[in-house]
Amino acid sequence: MKILMVCLGNICRSPLAEGILNHKVIQAGLQWKIDSAGTSNYHIGEPPHILSQKVALENRIDIGKQKGRQLTAKDFIEFDKIYVMDSNNYNDAKKIAGKLWNEDKIDLILNTIYPNQNKAVPDPWGEKETAYYEVFHLLDSACNAIIEQYATHEWLQKSK
Repeated sequence: MKILMVCLGNICRSPLAEGILNHKVIQAGLQWKIDSAGTSNYHIGEPPHILSQKVALENRIDIGKQKGRQLTAKDFIEFDKIYVMDSNNYNDAKKIAGKLWNEDKIDLILNTIYPNQNKAVPDPWGEKETAYYEVFHLLDSACNAIIEQYATHEWLQKSK
C-alpha cells in the first residue's frame, strides 16, 4: 500500500499526517510506503513547521527529517491512495493530475472519520500553537481509520 498525504505547502498538515500514519504503520507491522506533498511550490526542500515538529515529538513521532515537495502528476500513478486536507487541495490536485486524474484514488482525509461530509483539516499556518494540537488529533483519528480500513483489507488478501 502506498499512501500520499497532501496539503498546500507540505510543512504543517501533510507532514503531520505522514508522520502519524507512518508511525502507526510501523507499530502494526505493515509494509506500506507513506509520503507527503504540497500542491504549491512554496516550501520545497524545507523541513516541517517547527510547531508541527513540536506536536509530533510530544507524541513520540519525529518528522524533522521530512523535506517539503510539490505534488506531481506522476504521484497519481505511484500512489494507491491520496488524501488531501481540504477541498482547495482536492481541486488543486485535480489540476496537477491532468489526464492522470483518478477520482477513486483521492479523498479528503476527514472523510475517513466523517464519511461524505468533506470536512477540512484546518490549516494551522499563522495560528496559535493550540491549532497544531487540534490538527494532530484530527489526523491521528483519521490515520487510525485508515489503518483499520486498509490493514484489515490487506490481512484478508493475505489469508486467501
